[in-house]
Amino acid sequence: MDLGIRGRRAMVTGASRGLGRGCAEALAAEGVDLVIAARGREPLEETAAAIRARHGVAVTAVIADVTTDAGRAALREAAGELDILVTNAGGPPPGRWEDFGPEALQRALEASMLAPIALMRDHLPGMIARGWGRVVNITSSAVVAPTRALGLSTAARMGLTGWVANTAREVAGQGVTINNLLPGSHETDRIRRLDQDAAEREGLTPEAVRARALARIPAGRYGDPAAFGAVCAFLCSEQAGYIVGQNILVDGGAVARTL
Repeated sequence: MDLGIRGRRAMVTGASRGLGRGCAEALAAEGVDLVIAARGREPLEETAAAIRARHGVAVTAVIADVTTDAGRAALREAAGELDILVTNAGGPPPGRWEDFGPEALQRALEASMLAPIALMRDHLPGMIARGWGRVVNITSSAVVAPTRALGLSTAARMGLTGWVANTAREVAGQGVTINNLLPGSHETDRIRRLDQDAAEREGLTPEAVRARALARIPAGRYGDPAAFGAVCAFLCSEQAGYIVGQNILVDGGAVARTL
């Protein structure tokens, strides 16, 4: 299927690895030029070089912390006329409610709620003026099925989910869609760290923790970031213009629900 977005321009944050890179690769495969951002120079520049070589699109790499005004200013300068925005950031650390004070909560809100909202505020006006735009926020399946150790992540991402629920419906009439992708467990550094943390807390091996997790996933495996990226690319397509304000699970069936 031709997604109809060749020649568009996209920004993907948290793009140097994992789900963000999967999204960047999938968009590049469709002929989309990219601005990619992350905090670490070496992995980001390696990703940019690999995508240029593989897909032949223009890729601008911006070293930026999207939780800061300076980081977002650098992205605004690099963005130009942006058609597609994919927001992504590493999740807050796991733990129980008593492990985290106000500072930890503020950091979680800045990374997983306030920064994506600020990026949308930066780039939605241009999309609206041009009559076309796509925004995809990578959140978490914990938004619809809380995970015991991920209270900070759930709280912050729920705030973003509420903001999107209203805003998506305000801009849809101007040709702009906003949707959220809710990943479950994928083969990423984040999941490997969470498995390791759980193993240390419970006195188990990481292999035992992984086996337990896989037993709870009907698909019987962790997800592939490349396949996740393909779902993201579809939400950015011409054909997805009637999908508005949705929270789409990509979790191998781990969350059991009818609606």
